[in-house]
Amino acid sequence: MSTGAGAEKKVLAGVLGVLLGSLGVHRFVLGDVSGGLLRILITVGTCGFGSVIGLVEGIIYLTKSDEEFVATYIDGDKSWF
Repeated sequence: MSTGAGAEKKVLAGVLGVLLGSLGVHRFVLGDVSGGLLRILITVGTCGFGSVIGLVEGIIYLTKSDEEFVATYIDGDKSWF
């Protein structure tokens, strides 16, 4: 995958993580279905407090460089933070 396509996913996943992190939508965008479902279960199990994980992940995505994001989350397939 080129850096340009990874950069587009970075912004989309970052914004969705900040806005809809409790639903795990950002993980689904990155192709991590089990991670997305896990975020939903954590949010339900903690009565909403687990949504902080998605918020933090979204901020981390947006602060990484394009190359670092692609290497870590697209090529490296990292599931947490």
